[in-house]
Amino acid sequence: MFNFDKIGKIISEQSDIIWAGIFSTLILSIFGTFVGLILGIFLAYGKRMKINDYDKAYVKVFKKIITYFCSFYSLFFRGTPMMVQALIFKYSFQAMGVNFENIRFIPAISNVFNGWLIAGLIVITINTAAYMCEIVISGFNGVDIGQIEGAKALGFNSKQTSTIVVLPQAIRNAIPTIGNELIVNIKDSSVLNVIAVSELYYRMHDIATTNYAFLESYLLLAIIYFILTIIASIVLKLIEKKLSGVKISLNPFGRLLRRRRENV
Repeated sequence: MFNFDKIGKIISEQSDIIWAGIFSTLILSIFGTFVGLILGIFLAYGKRMKINDYDKAYVKVFKKIITYFCSFYSLFFRGTPMMVQALIFKYSFQAMGVNFENIRFIPAISNVFNGWLIAGLIVITINTAAYMCEIVISGFNGVDIGQIEGAKALGFNSKQTSTIVVLPQAIRNAIPTIGNELIVNIKDSSVLNVIAVSELYYRMHDIATTNYAFLESYLLLAIIYFILTIIASIVLKLIEKKLSGVKISLNPFGRLLRRRRENV
């Protein structure tokens, strides 16, 4: 039977463990999203690489290898569950004699930073990169062709046009989707518990089994995930408005004051 007292007891007695789990989840989701975005940009360029008629034979072969690799990478990591990828990653390294359990930091931070967190960061990053590749490509497709023609008219070469004109606009176009990927990572980081990454779900599961409070612990877990995603959504919305040139004020009465000034 549901017991509110148990929730209060969990919050008061296990707050350090809960905060450590929240911190681990935020590290995994933020790092995975932004580093995955950087890798995704390279994958997007590789997938869109053009093979010119004037390229030498070995250049054409090299470009084809890159294009096929980036296409397969995107297809494979989007077509398989991150949980399965994490297990393959773990047991592949164990087969090579590498055990992330043996990677330790100073005791003061080892509660959060440990070998399994590093493994989780690698897995979530390479998984996110595949999705970011497609997101960036969609952003490229959304750039007006007139922007490219204008850059060429100003004397920009293809590389300058791509990096200075097209890429910033593509990222800007993709900000909402990138934000959604961050929110997805906040929730999906929970699957990394299968390789002993001590993120939020892993720690709350331990609390549930230790205190025999499964319903209370998982309800509290759902509430924490909900709060994290709401906060992330608000922050991303503010960033999107800022990039769109909209003035942002954290003053709740800012809009009322602006209207009063306009009327005066």
